Amino acid sequence: MIHRLRRWWQIRTGKLETPFDTEVPFWGLSLIFHLALIVLFAKVVMPEDADNRVAFEAAPIEDVIELAEMVEPEMEFAEIETDEVGSTIEDPLEAAMDAPEMEVIAEEPIDVFPDHDIGDVYTSDDDFQAAADSGTTSVAVRGTVGQSVNSARGAVDRVADEILLKLDEGPTLVIWLFDQSASLMEQRDQIAQRFDNIYGQLHQLQQAGDEKFTKHKDIPLLTQVYQFGKDVNPILKQPSDDLDKLKEAVASVKQDKSGIENTMTAVMAAASKYRSFAKIDRDTKKRERNVMIILVTDEAGDDRQRTDEAIRVCRNTGTNVFVIGVPAPFGRPVTLVKWVDPDPEFDQTPQFAEVNQGPESVRSERLRLDFTGQFDDLEMMDSGFGPFHLTRLSYETGGLYFAVHPNRDDQRSGRPLRLRQTRKYSAHLSYFFDSELMRRYRPDYISEAAYDASLQNNAARFALVKAAHFTTTGQLESPVLRFEKLDEARFVNQVSQAQRAAAYIEPAINQLYGVLKAGEADRAKEISPRWQAGYDLAMGRTMAAKIRAEAYNMMLAMAKTKLKFDPPKGDRPQNNTWVLRPADTISTGSAQEKLAIKARTYLEKVVSEHPDTPWALLAERELKTPIGWEWKQTYTKPPEPREMAMNNNNNNNVPPERRPQMNAQPKEKRPVPKL
Repeated sequence: MIHRLRRWWQIRTGKLETPFDTEVPFWGLSLIFHLALIVLFAKVVMPEDADNRVAFEAAPIEDVIELAEMVEPEMEFAEIETDEVGSTIEDPLEAAMDAPEMEVIAEEPIDVFPDHDIGDVYTSDDDFQAAADSGTTSVAVRGTVGQSVNSARGAVDRVADEILLKLDEGPTLVIWLFDQSASLMEQRDQIAQRFDNIYGQLHQLQQAGDEKFTKHKDIPLLTQVYQFGKDVNPILKQPSDDLDKLKEAVASVKQDKSGIENTMTAVMAAASKYRSFAKIDRDTKKRERNVMIILVTDEAGDDRQRTDEAIRVCRNTGTNVFVIGVPAPFGRPVTLVKWVDPDPEFDQTPQFAEVNQGPESVRSERLRLDFTGQFDDLEMMDSGFGPFHLTRLSYETGGLYFAVHPNRDDQRSGRPLRLRQTRKYSAHLSYFFDSELMRRYRPDYISEAAYDASLQNNAARFALVKAAHFTTTGQLESPVLRFEKLDEARFVNQVSQAQRAAAYIEPAINQLYGVLKAGEADRAKEISPRWQAGYDLAMGRTMAAKIRAEAYNMMLAMAKTKLKFDPPKGDRPQNNTWVLRPADTISTGSAQEKLAIKARTYLEKVVSEHPDTPWALLAERELKTPIGWEWKQTYTKPPEPREMAMNNNNNNNVPPERRPQMNAQPKEKRPVPKL
């Protein structure tokens, strides 16, 4: 009954948190129970004649207690569809602002690879009702997010505990889903090696006569292995309890060169194939067999539009989804993954390729605003959570999401991790954050339609998401700061080009400021720490950028006429280069000085109220960066004229170990495959 109440509340409010998650529902049921007793008691003692006078008569307390034991109130709730399908509106931000009500448009279901025997998928209301009639539907207990580990082994060991918990409930089927990307090779190998540990421990418990195994008539634990990329394929013909077969199945996962990962489709295929296990026995009132999906992937997936459908299928079939995945980069959709050719016969020089691993929220809530010239605003850092749609899938099906990254323990003394420190087949992330602390900043795991609807209810949220979207074009990148005056014409042309770029940047930043300013009135209404930190950081940084842009234009204006190089000192050559450097001086007027104070207030608030988070890190950087500009002069050595190189092949004076190996052939360098 509590599950039905939670379900009803989530549909009516669009929120996952409900009043029924605490002790409130039990007080509510108690209140309803006693009200029903009072009404029934009143009917019992009320006279049946037509006399208008009504007399009440107190009953002995023993009679009330006896009556309470006899009466059990009945409550019925209509079965309501709980899942929303994501909106197909092309520009959801504009639509969210303009439309008074959110229209949810259902997507046409796509084929689930008919070439393979993977069963049908519950996608229609008729299927949902059929599942309800057969006793297979359930409302999944929400799962856990923000589990961070530094290797797949740690995640697998935790999954083993979850398998034991399922076995304690009844016979269990575990379905492993491995993505076929080249970047997942190392994790697959780690998991294959760990199979001995997982299933070996389970086998020992079985041999020892553990109750989890002896109380079941059927084979307690069965396992199936799937591989997926563009297509979905079961590796074993039937689920098995043979450890050798399982290890061979994992080792046989092949690389999919398409670079496409239909993750949600794979989940639905596996859950639907074994949906018969979800049927509830009429006698025991238990499922014939529990079903767990363990999804192993290092990407966000290419069919994220099917997330709502996948959640519905898993709920209807009682399937819990556990994900061994990667951390999403904070506020960014892609990361750079380090690739080293696995074949030593080829060049082993590390290469980096973009991979979709984020963001951690429905839409990016982080600005791309690198107008300081001090650091790259594309820098990737740990968000504390996995890619949104995969994490939501595990959360809403009662599973767990494990964010695996081997560099997690390598960061020391708050220093960023360099690109060269990145472990192979892993994404480069400069900073990691405490997972326990970050749970306070958990994204809202709701559908895209519900997310867009929430933006309508708070102008600050809408402003933040719209501002982040506005900056994704990369048109507010670092300004030109160095101007060489090797000859007058080239110098004037260089300054003119910078002015043309600045003529675009300043109004663009003013527009960005206007977007965020429109949401400032609703900032006080915001109670979510995540949204508070996100809006305050964006507002503080945008104000600072606005001042810098205006000052930058002023500094360029004086470059052509007012800048004069100092006379050379001693034997030093005459300076010939002007460089703009950040400075604390604000020379654009009192209005900008007031704006600078307000920007600092916003940024200091982020640092004090949200310490040790990505928002605080970015705010601290912004506070350390001066808000104005100043001209500095320096010397640039002019390029030397080209001269005919002298032909000298005499290597007699070069030690043998340093002489070039004329016959040595460099190893072939293969391009990075689609990851």
